Amino acid sequence: MDHSPEDLSDTVVQVARELVPGSARSHGPRSLWTEYGPQGSYRLALAAERAEDLAPFEGEIARQADSSVLRGPLDGPNLAALRAALPNLTPVPLGTGASAGFGDRLGLATPGHVAALRATRAEARVAAVFAQQSMRENARTGRSPQEVLDDATAGAFVAGWQHPLGADADHLKSEADIDLCLAAGYTMFTIDPGDHVQDDADTLANDALQAAFERRPPWAALESSPGDLLERLGAFELDLGERALCLSPGDLERAAVKYGAAVAHVARLTRHLRAHAGPEQAEIEVSVDETATPTSLAEHAYLALELRRLGVDWVSLAPRFVGAFEKGVDYIGDLGALARDLHGHARVAEALGGYKLSLHSGSDKFAVYPIAAQATAGRVHLKTAGTSYLEALRVAGAVEPALLRDVMQLGLERFATDVKSYHISGRPEGVPDLRALPGSALLALLEQRDARQVLHVTFGSALQRYGERLRALLRAHEGAYRDALRRHFERHLAPLKASARTEGTP
Repeated sequence: MDHSPEDLSDTVVQVARELVPGSARSHGPRSLWTEYGPQGSYRLALAAERAEDLAPFEGEIARQADSSVLRGPLDGPNLAALRAALPNLTPVPLGTGASAGFGDRLGLATPGHVAALRATRAEARVAAVFAQQSMRENARTGRSPQEVLDDATAGAFVAGWQHPLGADADHLKSEADIDLCLAAGYTMFTIDPGDHVQDDADTLANDALQAAFERRPPWAALESSPGDLLERLGAFELDLGERALCLSPGDLERAAVKYGAAVAHVARLTRHLRAHAGPEQAEIEVSVDETATPTSLAEHAYLALELRRLGVDWVSLAPRFVGAFEKGVDYIGDLGALARDLHGHARVAEALGGYKLSLHSGSDKFAVYPIAAQATAGRVHLKTAGTSYLEALRVAGAVEPALLRDVMQLGLERFATDVKSYHISGRPEGVPDLRALPGSALLALLEQRDARQVLHVTFGSALQRYGERLRALLRAHEGAYRDALRRHFERHLAPLKASARTEGTP
């Protein structure tokens, strides 16, 4: 078993050099810890009485204080050995309890995420997903799923994380994506059928709706037919406690037109995943949030009922909620309407399987967290990504304002190209004049909606040009970055922790 630093023998104290505080632990015959290396880097260190107990780690072995001590790089082979040696660093399915995903576009944010979980005392109540990246983000950062997972492992080890963790292969759209992430060791697979959602179904009526119902859904792939669906669900009612949800005439047809192809796509990818990994190895999230129109409660029920019929098992669903969950800013819309929407979707999820709701583009939605926590009774997954990158830019603006200025200027130049796959309202013309913001006054950009969103969606271009410069700055000021992330994510986590329930709690 693992032991806290207070429980360790004197071995680490005697042989450690430049020990990273809080990183030391023991497991079996080994003591393991992290040491500071040159230029803000880290190195792995292990000690054991016998040299053979240091296998399969790679590095230089020396004899110190009656122990064999290995020092080596915190790299891919040693990180794989760490996951094998310390079971809590191997990602596992996390189930339907409260959880949070922390996307990290730079590979340096996990210690700050751990600090926020500890500061809110949420680490045992809100399950952590430190490796979370979509294939779209990987393409823009130039990182592979394996590199994302390795960076998260390194950060968790450096921070002394002792709880279970997950790894989210986000917004997957193909079997090839699933295979790549499964081979890397991911355990949460977010299937995104958004390309197959027919948003115009919301505007169809009468004969046009009926014709689309007969023609558009891929009935063979759905193992059904128009008549079969109407017979099974045409008179469906669902008890939501305070009221009943009924599929009135037209609701079922519209849901099938809008989401039928999406259901078939999710079923196909799920069957591919299940051919290679069972539920104990990999869990599924279904995401339809990146669509133009909200998911009605009737459509949610259709999705859940048809997915279940086709053998899909999932732990979380991300509907398209009312209002706007835009990148990098708080919720845009009527909070009262959102509260009613969240409450209704939570009741549908509870009635149709007890899965949790997932908040995508969930970072910086401070007005939403208490509402979501209350509506779901803590059965919620929060998904964040770009906000950790924005906090890195905050540190850069405080330490090296010229770097933030360069990143912002590049963002203004690249916006028209980079924004194409995002739905945001921020625009370059709304960004304050950079000439009027000397020195550290540039930090005001991180509080202004248009600037935040321009920076958010142009991260790929920024990292291609300035990534190494930014990473070097953050390594040199790791404490400032960790503290910025801790402060920022405390505001995200505190409302979730307050209502969180552990797995299996009714």
